[in-house]
Amino acid sequence: MSIRTLVVDDEPIARRSIVRLLRDDAEIEVLGECGDGARALAAIHALRPDLLFLDIQMPEMTGIDVVASIGHEVLPATVFVTAYERYAVRAFEANAVDYLVKPFSRERFVQTLARAKRRLSAENHTAQPNSADVLRALVELRRQQEYVQRIPVPVEEYITLLDVTSIDWIEANRNRVRLHVGKEAFELRETMTVLEARLDPRRFVRVHRSAIVNVDRIKAIHPWFNGYHVVVLTTGKELRMSRYQHETFAKLSRLDARLG
Repeated sequence: MSIRTLVVDDEPIARRSIVRLLRDDAEIEVLGECGDGARALAAIHALRPDLLFLDIQMPEMTGIDVVASIGHEVLPATVFVTAYERYAVRAFEANAVDYLVKPFSRERFVQTLARAKRRLSAENHTAQPNSADVLRALVELRRQQEYVQRIPVPVEEYITLLDVTSIDWIEANRNRVRLHVGKEAFELRETMTVLEARLDPRRFVRVHRSAIVNVDRIKAIHPWFNGYHVVVLTTGKELRMSRYQHETFAKLSRLDARLG
């Protein structure tokens, strides 16, 4: 009997990579692939897959949101896919079937698929941790997550770990962000709100809907007009501070005299 499998990831390259590896296994029937959480929900309810490869970090609706919306009663055996090791390790500790950290090797994928098969073939499912436990653990992880120290960013064909202290400021770009480091800029598949929650608020503050700044890079704050201010960075970059960011302005105003 084949294992009916669905792949969910908003990155087409990642989806194709997983599907290609799955099709090398005669026991797997690939039902399809989805590029976002909403389509994933519809496909899961319609197709009832046995196995789900699910990206945790997706814009708009994350993998955790998908799991929560499905409900643990009908949730398939799930392999979480993520670019962040800390999410993956905690998901594994929460007794998910397994996890894959991007980029992953063929050998690692084969190990994951073998683990999924063992879980699905287990006769006594009551001995296995249920999906509700996995969901609760992942939601708790998201709530209690430690502030990120390094961020994996794509550079040509490789992934490099960027130290957050090197970031000057962060710019919103639809469902992505652009990390400005000196004269370089790195684009990351992440929303501004999600990234802000992962950054230490003692180091980074949101001065505008589309801008987060490293407080160590702030040279001065100048009044502008109509209650607005301009934040000047040590690089010379000037960013408008929203007049609604009163809390942020008060916080920055309490910094030492170097802020002017």
